[in-house]
Amino acid sequence: MTAAVFVDTNVFAYLHDTTEPEKQAIAETWVTRLWQEHTGRTSVQVLNELYVTLTRKISRKLPPNDAWSNIQQLFAWNPQATDLQLISCAREIETRYRINWWDSLIVAASQLQDCTTLLTEDLQDGMDFDGVRVRNPFRSGVAEGLAGYSAKPRPAYRINPRHRGRGRPKRQAVGGGRG
Repeated sequence: MTAAVFVDTNVFAYLHDTTEPEKQAIAETWVTRLWQEHTGRTSVQVLNELYVTLTRKISRKLPPNDAWSNIQQLFAWNPQATDLQLISCAREIETRYRINWWDSLIVAASQLQDCTTLLTEDLQDGMDFDGVRVRNPFRSGVAEGLAGYSAKPRPAYRINPRHRGRGRPKRQAVGGGRG
């Protein structure tokens, strides 16, 4: 069984960006593969960003109806909704890894969908977020596939409010505290 792979906005956007033919070809290879294997995952946040990118940001903007048609096709990937569980998970990720809020939402959506790989060029290639490994598909090339980037399946994400952040632990007062 092949592991689930979360796809970020930039990968989908390059499918339509004719100014970057090399990235366009790589994005097409990845997305085609994920459709064939039924392992592609994404989120409602990505769909929102993609619609804006396709209609306003790429050099050859798509008409809204064409962009919407592309978005509707991705409904088949059952995008992760933005809900309280996602937001709580994202807050923990933002605090622990000190990444920006929008990237924290992407990582959280990846975790909540049990993905082992997150395809994006927005985070450091190879970074591991508790079992979700970041893969910049434009950096390494498609030829090597997911080998070396798959992570061990991890248990379902549970929010642990007592989880320590990164860095040194807080120094405990010696002598029992206040009296």
